[in-house]
Amino acid sequence: MRVKTLAAAAAITAAASLVAAGSAFAQAKEQFFPGLPYRTGPYGPNGTPWANGYADYLKLVNAKGGINGVKIIYEECETGYDTAKGVECYERLKGKHGGATLFQPLSTGITFALTDKAPIDKIPLITAGYGRSESQDGLVFGWNFPLAGTYWVGADVLVQHIAKKEGGFDKLKGKKITLVYHDSPYGKEPIPLLQERSKLHGFDVQLLPVTHPGVEQKSTWLQIRQSRPDYVLLWGWGVMNSVALKEAQATGYPREKMYGVWWSAAEPDVKDVGEGAKGYNGLAMQHGAHPDAKVTRDILALVHGKGQGTGPKEEVGSVLYMRGAMSAMLGVEGVRRAQERYGKGKWMTSEQTRWGLENLALDQKKLEALGFGDVMRPVSTTCADHMGPAWARIHTWDGKTWKFSSDWYQADETILKPLVKSTAAKYAAEKKLTPRTAAECQS
Repeated sequence: MRVKTLAAAAAITAAASLVAAGSAFAQAKEQFFPGLPYRTGPYGPNGTPWANGYADYLKLVNAKGGINGVKIIYEECETGYDTAKGVECYERLKGKHGGATLFQPLSTGITFALTDKAPIDKIPLITAGYGRSESQDGLVFGWNFPLAGTYWVGADVLVQHIAKKEGGFDKLKGKKITLVYHDSPYGKEPIPLLQERSKLHGFDVQLLPVTHPGVEQKSTWLQIRQSRPDYVLLWGWGVMNSVALKEAQATGYPREKMYGVWWSAAEPDVKDVGEGAKGYNGLAMQHGAHPDAKVTRDILALVHGKGQGTGPKEEVGSVLYMRGAMSAMLGVEGVRRAQERYGKGKWMTSEQTRWGLENLALDQKKLEALGFGDVMRPVSTTCADHMGPAWARIHTWDGKTWKFSSDWYQADETILKPLVKSTAAKYAAEKKLTPRTAAECQS
């Protein structure tokens, strides 16, 4: 396997190619999966395991013969979690190797910036567990795919879980829930859902933004100590998460009453806090840590076992690594689904791949065959619904490992659907877009 380096001004970049020796596109037999990860800066410790899981899964697919024989080229461009650099990387990579199959921005800010570009370039954006929550509406957001969950799903599940702990939604009246959030498009995403739920159940929402990168939070936790909320929801990323847990420990706020979104509930967030984070809860975006999953064993045997692992062997199966692998799998299966319509074993264009992503049908049998049977629930999409399932569960840090601590929750569609529809309609009006019709979806 050959490795490329892609250098960008004022940025450290990493790149890797997953295609065997030979011309990258001469036979039109390789799908190009560009990567926009970040392995450097304050978000690098969290971005790196995701990127390693993503790259390793694509290597696994190649090791098994590709997508019905079509091999994958993967090349990264380091974004540093910076929106401007993300757009620059997108522009640089989108036309390489015969054209990008799809992009996974790994940043809500970059997703916002690329949402206007994707329809022009006709390249799908997979934003599994992040991005614009209203982009579930595929009739308005024809190229965005927030597969397997959005921040509105996450926020709704957290409110449901808290209500269950309290003995019912009626017990939430008069309670105070504080949202400590990264002051960015990402951190602001759950606010509309929390406000909608607060109207229904009578609890108060306290909003406390934290400035990038989140290393200074003393004033935030002073406010929490003074206001004494019943629960704290953490919408952080990178170093912000461990700082929040350390500040909670210092101010005496119970970690048992803290709940992080799925980007605030992985090993890098708690490992430096250790026992001090014991009892801290987080959302699991369907999956958690799965060191014993079939897909994990396959990667260890066929990728790391061949000396081709992207990162350390020890991280394989960890929370963020699994999310990267799952995200890569969703993209690969979009291409595989497209081949069912446009030609098995053929190279798929980005437009054909979009059809595949709009018609995903990953049932339990398929997930088991892919090695994800005990990792996640089935995923199916339509032209109108670009998200699919709205499931999540809770896992809790016991001081050493993450362990599932709840059953599955499903976000309440009676709340989600109207919010998605109204917000998507507002976006369409602002951008002067005409939503697709059912007939257009079938073309």
